[in-house]
Amino acid sequence: MLVNFLLVGFGAGLGAILRYGISVLVKSKWKTNFPYATFFINITGSFLLGFVVSSALGPGWQLFLGTGFMGGYTTFSTFKLESMELKWKTNYRVLFSYMGLTYIFGLLAAFSGILMGV
Repeated sequence: MLVNFLLVGFGAGLGAILRYGISVLVKSKWKTNFPYATFFINITGSFLLGFVVSSALGPGWQLFLGTGFMGGYTTFSTFKLESMELKWKTNYRVLFSYMGLTYIFGLLAAFSGILMGV
């Protein structure tokens, strides 16, 4: 039982570190109103989680990668916060593009990951 908690915790820490690194890199390269870093992270995370849950990985790997790593890597809360910031700035074109593209491409990425993992 303790091993499962350690797998999830270690995976989450690694996922959060990668998310932070990608955010810093993307934000330093592209100065724009569109939150490309979170968009990229959540789309790649959707694909990877779809792949992990549909693959033949054992339960330990599922906990480490699926629950832990992907839980630390993807960020639904940042997506919502950035959406609200775009609303407060009345940047509706970017807001609706961001929300729509995230949902559409997130679903497509998850579906593609599931197909690749089977």
